[in-house]
Amino acid sequence: MILQGIAASDGVGLGRAVCIREVSLDYSNVRYSGKEREKARLQEGIAEFERRTAAMAAQIRERVGEKESEILTGQIAMLADPFMRAQMEEAVESGSCVEAAADSVCTMYADMFAAVEDELMRQRATDIRDLRGRLLAILLGASDVDLSQLAPGSVLVARDLTPSMTVGLKKENIAAILTETGGRTSHSAILARALELPAVLSVPKALEFIKDGDGLIVDGGTGEVILNPDERTRREYLKRQEDFQAQRALLAVYRDRPTTDADGRLYRLYANIGSATEAKAALHAGAEGIGLFRTEFLFMNRTSLPDETVQYEAYRAVSHTMAGREVFIRTLDVGGDKAIDYLGMKPEDNPFLGHRAIRYCLDRPELYKVQLRALLRAGAEEKNIRIMLPLVSCVEEVRMARKLLEACKAELEAEKVPYDKNIALGVMIETPAAALIADLLAQESDFFSIGTNDLTQYTMAVDRGNAMVEKLYSVFQPAVLRSIRNVIEAAKKAGIPVGMCGEAAADPALIPLLMAWGLDEFSVSTASVLSSRACISRWHGSEAAKLAQETMGLSTAAGTEGYLRAAAEPA
Repeated sequence: MILQGIAASDGVGLGRAVCIREVSLDYSNVRYSGKEREKARLQEGIAEFERRTAAMAAQIRERVGEKESEILTGQIAMLADPFMRAQMEEAVESGSCVEAAADSVCTMYADMFAAVEDELMRQRATDIRDLRGRLLAILLGASDVDLSQLAPGSVLVARDLTPSMTVGLKKENIAAILTETGGRTSHSAILARALELPAVLSVPKALEFIKDGDGLIVDGGTGEVILNPDERTRREYLKRQEDFQAQRALLAVYRDRPTTDADGRLYRLYANIGSATEAKAALHAGAEGIGLFRTEFLFMNRTSLPDETVQYEAYRAVSHTMAGREVFIRTLDVGGDKAIDYLGMKPEDNPFLGHRAIRYCLDRPELYKVQLRALLRAGAEEKNIRIMLPLVSCVEEVRMARKLLEACKAELEAEKVPYDKNIALGVMIETPAAALIADLLAQESDFFSIGTNDLTQYTMAVDRGNAMVEKLYSVFQPAVLRSIRNVIEAAKKAGIPVGMCGEAAADPALIPLLMAWGLDEFSVSTASVLSSRACISRWHGSEAAKLAQETMGLSTAAGTEGYLRAAAEPA
């Protein structure tokens, strides 16, 4: 029997199923013990949650890494939010037992985040559900799941793999991970990739089909799961496993190499990050800089605006980690599917085309200047920070941002505060308008960075969340490819560098096209750094140019993608 899910962490795992069933969190028999006693139970439960979670975070930090431990420390920060606690206390005062109060408040927040389009934001829902389950387990005296005693060759099968489950987990005993929920950017996927374990997620009804002890083959590259395979199939996948491990070993040689094509032409290969601590992982993975630092994550999970000092410290930390290497920092990109309550953003009928990103920031200059001042100050020592403006659609927006930046410089000069006097200011090309006037924007910008995710969505006028039209969402659409080519050409004519920080930058089928058109910088996920460097190294400039010429004669997305994927297959 073959089950299909989402390929979330590459590799092939063979072993026996260990099914993790969730403990009962039924509190229907818990009686309300009075307002004061219930409040005391709430405080005791929260304190115990924080103690256990901090201990688990420390273990994960030591065994897996700082980035992965932040998933748990983030839960502590959520529960420390005075607004969330106040809502639980209000429920208790209204006559709810602590369990019901915690359940209702956490479920409300989880549902709110789950309704958001952005995959990273939806992970907040997963965080809160994990928080809810563990807080309820503490209040009810239920036991945590213990995976420390698993036998070698175990394939974990669970509804979801939460960070708390991985504490004590011995990587050498785990063959693969299989869950009923989650996607490539979910915490299950992040943890699986950090542990370098094959993983297939979102397998419908996995716990109904699979029993403890069943034989399983998990292909983290294709998303296939084979239940109780025969011996011939098992031998075939053992060979695939050996081949994958050999390939991974070969990629390791690219870690400390420069990024060059087969002719020796140099490119810059950077990483996309969402927090200061991720910069260390990017550096370890072989990234030559940071091509996108998403600053909105500094603003989330808070009840008030991060002040200049908080922002300065975060930007400065990345700058120091990447000393001598460029760090492109995107200014606050909120709105659309990333709403932050305390920013006072008004509800809109169509928020993706509304008051968001650079539009919102320019209309809130006092808020924006806090970030610009922090960026200027953070760049004072290493001089490696570059400021990127998101969702630009006209020249006026760049001029207004530059005017604000100059005002911030004047303030810092008057205050005798060190700052980077020559900090670069560039534009993210994410809208069809920006792509069409790329030649004009190039005269106002120090660099371009192409954001293919939004550019594809807006060029094709596609709502990615609408299943009826999502098939049109493809970077291989001729309209999107022509936009990308034209933007790169405009940057080349103006003599400014141009990079790409969208998902397409790591796609081996697109890399030769981007090389042929003259892209200077590829910014990819940390996990894709080595494979992207290896891909670039295989192409001669003449081969890439020939491929690009032939590709642009094709008229459909399916034909273009099929042709490029065939060409990308290693000989």
